[in-house]
Amino acid sequence: MATASKHAPPPANYEIALQELDQVLDRLESGDMPLEQLLTQYQRSAELLKFCRERLVAVENQIKVLDQGTQKTWTPDIP
Repeated sequence: MATASKHAPPPANYEIALQELDQVLDRLESGDMPLEQLLTQYQRSAELLKFCRERLVAVENQIKVLDQGTQKTWTPDIP
């Protein structure tokens, strides 16, 4: 079973992040981890959750633009 490193790269997209988050949560819920690994997995889940939230906000903002009838090129508001 792979563990998340402190410098794990961001996921390629929302779907991959969501899938990894689901896997991390399954491992956390199993209760079969040493404390150090538990903390590392918890940190990774927080990173993935932040990534997913940022993507959802970017899409929500684009929908608002479309709902207002404004046509402009969409660029994610992601650093």
